[in-house]
Amino acid sequence: MSNLIDLVTARRSRSKVTDASPSHDELLRLVAAAGHVADHSGLAPWRLVELRGNARVDLGHALAAAAGDDKPSSKPLRAPLLIALVVVPQQSAKVPVWEQEATASGVAHMLSLLLTDAGWGVMWRTGSHVRSPEVHHMHRLEQHEYLLGWLYVGGTDGAHTTRPAAPVDADHFLTSLAEGQDNTEGNERI
Repeated sequence: MSNLIDLVTARRSRSKVTDASPSHDELLRLVAAAGHVADHSGLAPWRLVELRGNARVDLGHALAAAAGDDKPSSKPLRAPLLIALVVVPQQSAKVPVWEQEATASGVAHMLSLLLTDAGWGVMWRTGSHVRSPEVHHMHRLEQHEYLLGWLYVGGTDGAHTTRPAAPVDADHFLTSLAEGQDNTEGNERI
């Protein structure tokens, strides 16, 4: 298994992938692992929808209908496997919906990392019609469910390499509220 810090640091979205994709059984194994994200009260407020073959064409029609276009969108055909990321809010007096959405997002990101570690190319895509009625209906979502987007998944052949990302300046993003420290100066984010 890869070193986790190296895996996270090396992660890149792959906009171009080959026609290869993980099998349903391989995907099940990775989803089971991704489901171990932090989940307040164990509500499991998420699910995934696997789109292959003509299901991607159906999504293209739904996207076109949502946009008012006659021609189906070809965007869902950019990868052989799309995994729809669905938030399934649960009734809870303790866990607000935003926290449940964070759990679903965590599952999506974890699955993206696991797919990358398994050698697959992955890109999380959204768009202006991700929550349209047409797309909602095409995915057969319940009324209270909604999409966060799709993971586009396919093979990598080395021809579609990605450049290294710019380093993250952690000092810019990490502040400290130390005991006894005057925290009112110089911290514009509070």
